[in-house]
Amino acid sequence: MSYLIEKVEILYPRLNKTYKFDQVENRSVPCGELETGAKYETSFRMDSATAKALMGHMATEYIAKRKDSWPEKIPMPFVKGEDDMYVGKANLKGSYDGVEKTRAPKQYDSKNTELPEGFELTTGSTASLAVEAVPYSAPSVGTGVSLRLRAVQVIEHKPYVAASPFATLDEGFDSTEGMPEEEENPFVAQKDASVVDAADVFDEGDAAIGEPPVEEPKKKKKAKSKALRNEEGELDLSDLVADWDDD
Repeated sequence: MSYLIEKVEILYPRLNKTYKFDQVENRSVPCGELETGAKYETSFRMDSATAKALMGHMATEYIAKRKDSWPEKIPMPFVKGEDDMYVGKANLKGSYDGVEKTRAPKQYDSKNTELPEGFELTTGSTASLAVEAVPYSAPSVGTGVSLRLRAVQVIEHKPYVAASPFATLDEGFDSTEGMPEEEENPFVAQKDASVVDAADVFDEGDAAIGEPPVEEPKKKKKAKSKALRNEEGELDLSDLVADWDDD
């Protein structure tokens, strides 16, 4: 029977493929489903109320399936942190008989849509886990209740960010130095503070900047009237023609 562990923080998930612990490299590495130690796994962080309810379910399953030779009690299955949070683990072996491969735990989004095969859940994501409590007791492995992972519902997926192995230095190459500044939009009106407003310098009575002064039209002096008649009283047009302005 599946038990739902709802809305916990995911830690170090390895669900897209099977992994095993490599003694030489001292870390988990990808491997084939039929290899010894191969499994899908994840750790998860939960509050005390969630841990208490899960512990009660695991204890119930242990009592129901306990054999007479098994101890009456099981050790605490979670690790308690300083923040009153508890860390548990759930996994699924790549094979339980060395012949038949198990199917990877199915993963769903918050709308219950199945996620594609190989989807990589990330540390820091929030998810609900469907697990099966499986009691065990043997001299080689001890006594307890394992949580066999059946399915995962991703409530909040935290994007993966590769961690740099280096520290930030105060000196040295900075790829952001010398980068061109963002060009200003020539279509946005911008006032240059270095340009003086003409109104602050010129009086209203002064000529406007850039406009040539307007000269007042010169009054033409009226030519003195000349007598149009000669001494004999006849019309004389010679002086009038000479004073005509060809322009």
